[in-house]
Amino acid sequence: MSRQLESGISRRKLMGGMAAGGLLLGAPALVHARQASAHVVVVGGGFGGATAARYLRRYLPEVKITLVEPAQRFYTCPFSNLYLAGLRSWESIGHGFDGLRKLGIEVVHASAEGVDAAARTVRLSNGSTLKWDKLVLSPGVDMQWNKLNGYDEAAAELAPHAWKAGPQTQLLKRQLEAMKDGGTFVMTIPENPFRCPPGPYERAAMVAHYFKQHKPKSKILLLDAKTAFSKQALFMQGWKALYGEMIEWIGQSDDGEVVRVDARKREVETAFGQIHRADVLNVIPPQKAGFIAERAGVSNGSGWVPIKGDTFESAQVQDVFVVGDATIAAPMPKSGFAANTQGKVVAAAIAAQVRGQDLPAASYANTCYSLIGPGYGISVAGVYRAENGKVIEVPGSGGVSPLDGDQRFRQAEARYGEGWYAAITADIWGA
Repeated sequence: MSRQLESGISRRKLMGGMAAGGLLLGAPALVHARQASAHVVVVGGGFGGATAARYLRRYLPEVKITLVEPAQRFYTCPFSNLYLAGLRSWESIGHGFDGLRKLGIEVVHASAEGVDAAARTVRLSNGSTLKWDKLVLSPGVDMQWNKLNGYDEAAAELAPHAWKAGPQTQLLKRQLEAMKDGGTFVMTIPENPFRCPPGPYERAAMVAHYFKQHKPKSKILLLDAKTAFSKQALFMQGWKALYGEMIEWIGQSDDGEVVRVDARKREVETAFGQIHRADVLNVIPPQKAGFIAERAGVSNGSGWVPIKGDTFESAQVQDVFVVGDATIAAPMPKSGFAANTQGKVVAAAIAAQVRGQDLPAASYANTCYSLIGPGYGISVAGVYRAENGKVIEVPGSGGVSPLDGDQRFRQAEARYGEGWYAAITADIWGA
C-alpha cells in the first residue's frame, strides 16, 4: 500500500469520509407524517448495529429507532489484544450508549430471543415484545461448540477463546499473568471464515510483547488450520524483528490443524496425532452468526447470513437487514471497520425505502491496522462495491503495507491505528 493511501486514513478523513455508501444519501428531507409512525429496531450495539442506529437517526429524524443490546457497556474486540499486552486498560476499550440516547435513540438493555418475521416482532429477554417495520440485526458471532472435538462452553472456562471481548479476555490475561517464565502459550486458529482474519496473529505479537517485558524465557506456538493468513509476510517479518524466535507458526500443511482439545490437561491433538501441551491454552474455535440470526430465519446451512450486496438486506427474509461479522460478504473481511461501513449503507437503504426514493449506490471500505509492538504497525485496506447483488472488490483498490517499510513508516502506521480507533469509536458511540 502506498504512503499516500496510508496517510489518507487519518482521523480527519475517517470522520469526514468513511461513511461510504451511507453518506451518499445526503441530508434527508423531512419524513412525511405517515412515515413518522415507522419503527426501526436494531439488534446489537456493536460496530455494525450502533452505527446503523446512529445513521438512521441522522437520515430519518422523525422515525422511532430502538437499539436492543444486553450490555450496559460495549467492549471492543479491536484493541483487546493491546489489553493483553498491558498497553491498554480494560476500560479504555469500553463504550457506553449515552451518546446514542442523546440523539433520541431508545436503548433497551436486553437480549433479543426470538424474531417473528410474519408478525414483524422481536421478543426480548425482559418479557417485552417490540413491533418493527424494518429490522436490523448485528448479531456478531457465536462459537460452534463441539465442532472442535472436546471444546465446549465448559472447556472455554479452562482454555479461553477470548474471541468476544469481555470476561473471556480478562480470563486469558489472568492466565498469562499467572504463567511461569519459560512456559508455553499455545493458540489454535481455525480455518476461514472467522471474525477478524489478522486478529490471532496480532494477539501472538501482543502476547510476545508482554512476555518480552515480564517472562522473556517463554514461547508462543501457533497451530493453524490454514496454510496462509492475512498479512503473513508482514507479521512474520515483525515477529522476527521484535521477538526473535519466541513465536513459532505451524500451518495446516505442516500438521498445524488441531482436531481435539483436552482443556483440563491443556493439551491439543493435531490431524496427524501430534500432542502439544500448553501452560496457557487459547483455543479459537470455528464460528457462526450469532444465534438470533438462525431464529430470525436469515442464516443458511453454512451458519452465516447471505445478504443482498447493494443493501445488506437478508437474501431470505424481506425487511430484515444484517450487518457485521454474521454476514456472507466476502471479499469484505469480518472486521469492525467493515461493519461500520455496512451499517451506514443499511441506514441509507432503509431511509430510501421509507421515503420511497431510489436506493443510493452502495460503496464499502475496510482498513485493518495491526500492532506488532509499540511503534510498529501494519495495515491492509480494501474498497468494495455491489455488483449483481454481490459485494466485489474494486479493481486496483487497497493493498497492504510494504515489506520494506522503514522504522518511521511503521511508527506512522501505529499512530494511524490509534487515530482510527479513536475516530471510529467516536463516530459510533460518541456524544
